[in-house]
Amino acid sequence: MKIVEFLKPELIIEDIQSQNKEEALKEFAQCLEEVMGLKAEKVLHVLTEREKLGSTGIGEGVAIPHGKLHDLEHLICCFGRSQKGIDFDAIDNKPVHLIFLLLAPENSAGTHLKALAKISKILKDPAFRQQLLDAKNAEEIYQIIKEEDDKL
Repeated sequence: MKIVEFLKPELIIEDIQSQNKEEALKEFAQCLEEVMGLKAEKVLHVLTEREKLGSTGIGEGVAIPHGKLHDLEHLICCFGRSQKGIDFDAIDNKPVHLIFLLLAPENSAGTHLKALAKISKILKDPAFRQQLLDAKNAEEIYQIIKEEDDKL
């Protein structure tokens, strides 16, 4: 499984403007509506409900919000970067700078979990995280993710 199979370059937000988790999730939902035609309200509802179970801010400046949508046909991934950092209620209480958002079809438990595991695995590498932070634009971010994806 490759992340770039479900991450389109136009779903990369190179500079998230949001200050907190709720705003960031809205920013992602709006992007998904504009690019993929998904209803922002539905996306936001699914993500917000998941966050109520516990923050998807996994520490080290990373968050992986995710959820399942009823009428989705395949996995969709968005990526966003915040230079300032976002209060995401992360487990280490540090601001989040890198966000991989994953949406999956409702009946796709196996692929959903594989995708989450793959994203988590590549984000464990501090050098990779730094490359994402240092990238000049969305195209460079996509290329960095693609190169890392190809290594695994």
